[in-house]
Amino acid sequence: MSKNLILGTRGSKLALWQANHVKDQLAKYDVDVEIKIIKTQGDKVQHLSFDKLEGKGFFTKELEDSLLAEEIDFAVHSMKDLPTVMPDGLVITAISERADARDCMIINKDQDEEGRILKIKKGARIGTSSIRRKIQIQNLIPEVEVLELRGNVPTRINKLKEGNYDAIILASAGIDRLDLDLSEFRVVRFHPREFVPAPAQGVLAYQCRAEDIDTRKIISLIHSRATLDVTNIERGVLKALDGGCQVPVGVYCEKDSHDYYHAYAFYHTEELGYRNIQYSQSTTAGLIEVILDQLKSAAVS
Repeated sequence: MSKNLILGTRGSKLALWQANHVKDQLAKYDVDVEIKIIKTQGDKVQHLSFDKLEGKGFFTKELEDSLLAEEIDFAVHSMKDLPTVMPDGLVITAISERADARDCMIINKDQDEEGRILKIKKGARIGTSSIRRKIQIQNLIPEVEVLELRGNVPTRINKLKEGNYDAIILASAGIDRLDLDLSEFRVVRFHPREFVPAPAQGVLAYQCRAEDIDTRKIISLIHSRATLDVTNIERGVLKALDGGCQVPVGVYCEKDSHDYYHAYAFYHTEELGYRNIQYSQSTTAGLIEVILDQLKSAAVS
């Protein structure tokens, strides 16, 4: 199979890693990929937190516009950034195998204090751009100061090194993919039960035009059906809650060696307060509905 495709991507180091990862995978099938960098609203607006930006898809819209204009053949996204409702004419054709889905906290070692949760000092300045992370960390570690943190992954870590923060929270997948040296810090990787990741965190999504059957067939060669099984649950809950980067929602689902599905979910509203649940069953049938019901009826943690 010989084919030339144009792949649209954001221009950060992590986004380019993702694009080149896809390029290398498709090269195994004799597919040549040209990478085209496209700036998104999320890249251009760096002074506002995600929950202050208007609308949804501010890391994806410009890529989707380029797809619809036939300027690119497909786009690669961090699936956690991708809205659950596709623009007319576009589809997710395939998704990747999942990297480490956990969030992690990168901590300056001078913050260690025995007897404190995660050994984080009272009043520590913790940086994150995610409202989901802000609320969960304040619930997990009271008496810390949560500060806004924007920029790509290396930029955020440099801000930590410069002393602007005592700790920052990032996705483990980004740290691992960039193979960053964090030996000067203490790194804590949270269990999804205590700190629930964003739906589909650690997964890449490949988006195409619905009518472009040839490209969709090619991209389907690198699809992970096993990953789709659990991300359908996570994004189904997100869609039902009308969530996005502006809404504090976390959902993580995994399948164990005994074919049981274990779901962890977090949700916060002024009306319901803080919700954090876990639930297991042997099938995905009805699992989204059970998670939603438990989130709305769970006792405040």
